[in-house]
Amino acid sequence: MTRTAVVIRHVAFEDLGILGPLLTEQGYRVRYLDAGVDPIGPLGDEAFGDADLLVVLGGPVGVGDIGRYPYLADEAAAVAAWTGRGLPTLGICLGAQLIAHALGAGVVPTGRFEIGYAPLTLTPEGDASVLAGLGDTPVLHWHGDQFAIPDGATRLAETPGFPNQAFAVGDTVLGLQFHLEADHTRIERWLLGHTHELTAHGVDLDRIRTDARRHGGRLTTRARAVLTDWLHRALPAAEPAAGA
Repeated sequence: MTRTAVVIRHVAFEDLGILGPLLTEQGYRVRYLDAGVDPIGPLGDEAFGDADLLVVLGGPVGVGDIGRYPYLADEAAAVAAWTGRGLPTLGICLGAQLIAHALGAGVVPTGRFEIGYAPLTLTPEGDASVLAGLGDTPVLHWHGDQFAIPDGATRLAETPGFPNQAFAVGDTVLGLQFHLEADHTRIERWLLGHTHELTAHGVDLDRIRTDARRHGGRLTTRARAVLTDWLHRALPAAEPAAGA
């Protein structure tokens, strides 16, 4: 059986990364929707079709930019309609913020930023969740905004500067402020694409490069296990694709 994953992408280099091959192995057909290019109506009906899974990826804008990028309003409305039907949804960084916003929680700039590899501290609920598989492995952070935890959701992780790093709504909705999907072997695309932000904050590019090499392999292994576990909880796994 083949399932379909619809993926909302905001900038080309922040794609599914390591999650792409994983979805294929799990029997999913992937269909990208590029925000601002491919229309996503407020109900998402035509854009999402009969998809089994929705993934909302990151990007350099925020919920506070909806006035400047009006299609984000339709995107958030479509996410609200989708999650309201209890359908599996994974949000990463901006994606998690849009899900939180769609579920009625606030999303605000903090005036701080967190860019680079650092470990999470899991809450007791996080220790009992799929994120337990990360252990103390540093993950890639790249954010300055902060979402509140939506009503009915469970807070799973924190860092010293950002107390809300992940949330879940049952087994079907997972919001991650950090980037488990990022492919460490392609980190240079991120360093190029976010050059203005990195320069503005005085981020040490060589530190990110070094940490990507140091932690990337172990993070990839653990991230694949975490995301596979979540997929299996969110909905029964599809049969592996032929030759996978």
